[in-house]
Amino acid sequence: MKVPILLPNIFNHPFTYESDISLKEGDYVLVPFGKSKITGVVWDEFEKNDNRNFKIKKVLKKLDIIPLKKATIKFLNWFSEYNIIPKGMALKLVLLNSNAVEKFPEDIYKIFRTNIKKNSIKLSEEQKKSLKKMNISNKKFRVHVLQGTTGSGKTMVYFEAFKDIINNGFQGLILLPEIGLTGEFKKKFIEFFGFTPAVWHSGITKKNKEIIWSGVANGEIKALIGARSSLFLPFKKLGLIIVDEEHDQSYKQDEGVTYNARDMAISRASFENIPINLITAVPSIETYENIKKGKYSFSKLEKRYQNASLPNYEIINLNFIKLEKQSWLSKKIVEKVKSHLDKNDQVLFFLNRRGFSPHVLCNKCFNSYSCPNCSINLVYHKNKNSLLCHYCGFKSSLKRNCVKDGSCEIIFSGPGVERIFEEVKKKFPHKKIEIFSSDTMNKKDSSKKLEKIINNEVQILVGTQLISKGFHFPNLNCIVVVDIDLSSNGHDLRGAEKNLQLYHQLSGRAGRTGKSAKVYFQTYNNDTKMIDDITNKNPDIFLEKELEIRKKNKLPPFQRFVSLILTGENENKLEKEALDFKNFIETKIDGRVLGPVNAPIFRLRRKFRIRLLIRGIKSMKVQNSIAKIIPNYKFAAGIKLSVDVDPINFN
Repeated sequence: MKVPILLPNIFNHPFTYESDISLKEGDYVLVPFGKSKITGVVWDEFEKNDNRNFKIKKVLKKLDIIPLKKATIKFLNWFSEYNIIPKGMALKLVLLNSNAVEKFPEDIYKIFRTNIKKNSIKLSEEQKKSLKKMNISNKKFRVHVLQGTTGSGKTMVYFEAFKDIINNGFQGLILLPEIGLTGEFKKKFIEFFGFTPAVWHSGITKKNKEIIWSGVANGEIKALIGARSSLFLPFKKLGLIIVDEEHDQSYKQDEGVTYNARDMAISRASFENIPINLITAVPSIETYENIKKGKYSFSKLEKRYQNASLPNYEIINLNFIKLEKQSWLSKKIVEKVKSHLDKNDQVLFFLNRRGFSPHVLCNKCFNSYSCPNCSINLVYHKNKNSLLCHYCGFKSSLKRNCVKDGSCEIIFSGPGVERIFEEVKKKFPHKKIEIFSSDTMNKKDSSKKLEKIINNEVQILVGTQLISKGFHFPNLNCIVVVDIDLSSNGHDLRGAEKNLQLYHQLSGRAGRTGKSAKVYFQTYNNDTKMIDDITNKNPDIFLEKELEIRKKNKLPPFQRFVSLILTGENENKLEKEALDFKNFIETKIDGRVLGPVNAPIFRLRRKFRIRLLIRGIKSMKVQNSIAKIIPNYKFAAGIKLSVDVDPINFN
């Protein structure tokens, strides 16, 4: 018999093979391909006949794995079409290093056995109402949004929903936006349920990945917590998907195969015909619009745990306060912090910049230290005593010969968290201080650090936006935003929305156990209305205004954007190619083609980058017309095209 086999490669169609073994759709097989053997999956349709005369090869072996479900195959076909990527690359996301894993002996999975304990946590009336509105008893597809002030107990509500699904013999998936959140979240899960969930992200070992992959495929593992990639695991009987912090930009995969994991999770739930819950303190604009249209059901938690109130805020206007030389903390802020420390409050200094200084230059020749591979500044990390590129990973020392004379005379311009840490250390020499950023919290000892912070053994934190994501610090009652202006700049259509979400999440870290709490904003910006807007206790007011602006200007979610990025090592050749490409596609695309323009980060990893943007109505017509035309254009050697559907940033 002839069978269509899809391979995890850049092909957009299955290959035809002969088989003496009885095979059905979804079976995992081993087949010869070129000179090697490769794992493939029996697909739902044959390749289109191109009338070529070639010898059909034979399937070597059927693997002893439960077949990939038809619903998952349909989802992968749709995923490929929506994101304009080959079907083979969609399949590659499901497999493990392009392989499938056969079942292990049963005792290997015993650590993940579900044995749900009875817990004494009682839901409030408000939480019970939200749980009822989630209405997952029908087991059919629907999207429900649970919005709640930070610290209102959203997690407990969806844990209860999750418990029902597990008790009914289904598998459940909880998506988290950051790897750094999984450790603390796993502890919370075990505390509530009494058993260990599987945890999936890029940092887990190859052996553990194999155990989890096979355990999910054969139904031995019921509960999984994971980052973006866990969405593509071959679940045998998936019953519920939870997307925590649904608004988080980290759900967007920007490299390799680009996709938005939140949107793809909604789609997968639709194909599986199962419920999905989106959890957030401040919904994304897209989600808010779908709530308004009645497309998503919705419930809201207004009260915080133990009726704790949200922090108040105070603006420290730096136009009226002279800062000391090489200082970023005003005397007024230092006094405020002292009064909080005297009350045994934990304090956070917030600055969304890693490292010591974001800009380093020479006082004699005025040359900046920039990355030789990318058109951006190198960031000085004092802890590592080196300059780093946060994009390509290039590393360099500070020593450099000056074009004028001798060695360069270094000036550090602007602060990062390490620099603020040094200043805080000088102002509060007897306090225990920790930096909380992706540089310090993705290490082996990070769980010990977290424990110390939770137990109030650390009095002062200096952190980046990582700290705003889902951590519970019971003693944190004072937050100092070192400079709100630094994080409100940039040419980003989502800038205002991001700020709203960031500062709501950030202020929600404080005052979680009932004590009064305060957020202080240091700023040179006289537009206090902006701060009023993004700190308003009702974020819907801001979202309404933002939606009006988007509608008026025909921006997402009212139009579809598709970003086309051309890269190449030769700048002139790339510019010519971008114009030729635009002329070729302009009349054939179902949408308006804007550009070409140089990308804001024009050079990245030694390649120049030029962007085109396609704007069109919200339908698959845009993607289908792009997918149809691109294969007909032959790019010059060395030029590569990347496609980003629904781009989040425009770097």
